[in-house]
Amino acid sequence: MSADFWSGYLSGAAGILIGNPLDLVKTRLQAGQAISPSQAGEQPSRSFRGHFDRAGTLVKGATAPILGYGALNAILFVTYNHSLELFGETPASPENLLKIWTAGAFGGLATFVVSAPTELIKCRAQVSTGRASSWSIARDIWRTAGVRGLYYGGGITSVRDAVGYGFYFWSYQLSKQSLSSPDDTDKDTALKILFCGGLAGVVTWASIFPLDVIKTRVQTQVVGTAATGGERQILLPQPSSAKLSTFEIARNAYHTEGAQVFFRGLGICSIRAFVVNAVQWAVYEYMMLRLLRN
Repeated sequence: MSADFWSGYLSGAAGILIGNPLDLVKTRLQAGQAISPSQAGEQPSRSFRGHFDRAGTLVKGATAPILGYGALNAILFVTYNHSLELFGETPASPENLLKIWTAGAFGGLATFVVSAPTELIKCRAQVSTGRASSWSIARDIWRTAGVRGLYYGGGITSVRDAVGYGFYFWSYQLSKQSLSSPDDTDKDTALKILFCGGLAGVVTWASIFPLDVIKTRVQTQVVGTAATGGERQILLPQPSSAKLSTFEIARNAYHTEGAQVFFRGLGICSIRAFVVNAVQWAVYEYMMLRLLRN
């Protein structure tokens, strides 16, 4: 396969391994106490440390992303680079920022096939307070709703990804163009890649965070609780008659918790985004350099 495929795959897997603990906190803060209309108020608020109730929590929900986001990143970068070529830009050094944003949006849309089910499984695993694994959640969704169930919340996920990845590549290339200098040493270049990658992650999440909050709440809707040793588990979607639409969830969140609900978890997400995307871009650029040389 192409160099950008493997570079994207490895960088995506590396980012998940580093960022999963903070992503878990972000997801639980977004889901809040409004996971189900019938359960509002049942979940006590948690401190930061309270989200890590045992060692296994650090990697809770990481299985699906590690497998899925490697493939997602591979699809993303391959589509982005090919789109740039169609627009007449050189993938290694594109210049037109509008074309960069558009190519990034195309890349984001292309990831839908992997992103939607991966996000669904990850979010439900992360908000579950039981011992349900990513595999058991995926199996239960498949048994009850089939392939369609795995793409629950796919509409808002695809919009989020298209907009987010447009800004992702746009902000990375803009900052890279602004900071690059002919006199840069290899060390200077590496540090700038880390900084530009981290900055791109923060800009991306800031641009789509309200959409991500809504997406998380759409995908973590449940009917009730499944008792396992007295623990509450979140596994299955609501029946069609009880589901809330994306618009209804957004409206209810605003009416009950105010506008600030759409930015709950942005601080922890920004920290995670900077670290994860700095590493992702560094791994991607390094792997591209090595693979293209061979």
